[in-house]
Amino acid sequence: MEPSFFGKKALGLTLASALLLASSWYFHLSFLMFFAWVPLLLLEADYARVKHLARQKLKFTGLVYLCFLLWNILVTWWVTYASFGGACMAFICNSLLMTMVFVSYSSIKQQLGKFWAMFTLIPLWLAWEHAHTLWDLTWTWLTLGNVFAFQHEWIQWYEYTGTSGGSAWVLLVNLLLFRSISTYGFSLSAVKKSWPAFALIVVPILLSYLILNTRTPAATKRYNIIVVQPNLDPYNVKFEMDFQSQFSKMLKLVKPTLTKETNYLILPETFITDNLNEADLAQHEVIRWFKDSLLVPFPKLHIITGCNTYRFYTDPDEISATARKDETSGLYYDQFNTALQISTSAIAIYHKSKLVPGVERMPFPWLLKPLESLAINMGGTMGSLGTQPYRSVFRHSDGNAVAAPVICYESVYADYLTQYIRAGANFIAIITNDGWWEDTPGYKQHLNYARLRAIENRVPIARSANTGISCFITPDGAIQQATGWWKDAVISASLPIGTERTFFNRFGDLLSYLSVGLALVFWSWSRWLKWKNRTPKTSKSL
Repeated sequence: MEPSFFGKKALGLTLASALLLASSWYFHLSFLMFFAWVPLLLLEADYARVKHLARQKLKFTGLVYLCFLLWNILVTWWVTYASFGGACMAFICNSLLMTMVFVSYSSIKQQLGKFWAMFTLIPLWLAWEHAHTLWDLTWTWLTLGNVFAFQHEWIQWYEYTGTSGGSAWVLLVNLLLFRSISTYGFSLSAVKKSWPAFALIVVPILLSYLILNTRTPAATKRYNIIVVQPNLDPYNVKFEMDFQSQFSKMLKLVKPTLTKETNYLILPETFITDNLNEADLAQHEVIRWFKDSLLVPFPKLHIITGCNTYRFYTDPDEISATARKDETSGLYYDQFNTALQISTSAIAIYHKSKLVPGVERMPFPWLLKPLESLAINMGGTMGSLGTQPYRSVFRHSDGNAVAAPVICYESVYADYLTQYIRAGANFIAIITNDGWWEDTPGYKQHLNYARLRAIENRVPIARSANTGISCFITPDGAIQQATGWWKDAVISASLPIGTERTFFNRFGDLLSYLSVGLALVFWSWSRWLKWKNRTPKTSKSL
């Protein structure tokens, strides 16, 4: 007879976890994440008690996959507005990777056979979350610690642990609750025995409020910053309208706000729609418009803007894996999603280097380059874009303010963004174009994730989004002067540059690094035990 594990109870536990996981991202219900894994852990415990036939393992894997697939779809369904096919691939592949991690955890736990083995889920999951930030198929939107972006008052201690601390917090609480329920069932005794889990929820939140209310940031120099939201429809206007008209619209918006004391003007990702040759940027007509219209009358001004640029390679040894051949000249060149800082003294360049898989970059270009023409055309470019191996920063001519030019998707990566701060950045300029997702939860999630970067590094953020939401974010993660969705807007603030160096931006994501090491130890140990148990014992001859 088929074990009851595979009946309605198993499906109910699967759906319960999926709905709790997804609901945690909506309506400020982040607290649900502390309970969301319990049904899935109960499902795994039921599976561990049955005889492991191949058919049963396949059904268990299918249920786990269903849970993660529903979670992915319910939280990131809005990706379909940008690309239905790309979204489906993200749902399928991300869910599959999550399933592989959880099923591996189940196997390792059973091989180790110890009470504490259930806690191996924490380093295994954190190791996977970290590894998922490093390769070409990266899609870390559902990193568990991201869920608290909607309750930033709870996680001021991210300045020590980063987002991975939130992931560990979630999993540890769930494991403790699971332990009580699996021992005492859904009873009053289980509630009483769950006090360590409830304490683990409350204490970090109280600590966070203590940090929030006792922080006294050092006095620092302030810079006058203007952020523009030009509000150009990326599907029907932005890349169809001539750039001169867009530039004129921007000037009309900012002129009433600009003064001789304005230090920065920040414009969104790919605001300049023309493709610019990096070999002669200063001579390009578009750059001259900026200089003549803005820098001549406002010489203190530094303009940070997004654009598309390209670079030809004259040295064959410099040709990258993403380079394409120009049929006219026979030379190879790369295209870039670029941030520029334009001032009276110089033009600084940064190339976006965390690229959206399948949109801005064909994964593994060294292997799949022949398929790069299938990459989705968005933002005025097509095929795999080029990157750079280090994080450039934009220095103000006075030598004090240093901007981290973070382009769109890059703001989701905690450890990655610390590289700007170590390079000297003391405030973050996020330039993005969130209009691809239309009026869905996508752009709201993206905005709130930026709060995590402010807390982790204790630096302010100026965020310019093409169609919304543009804003300023304090080092505590509070959003200020948020603009409306799909509205022309200009906001300004006197922003204090950051002077603090947090534990997290000094040493990086130590919790994830440790988890990678522990995950390798536990995996190797379980493989050795499995080999040992399979090795036949030879009897001594009499």
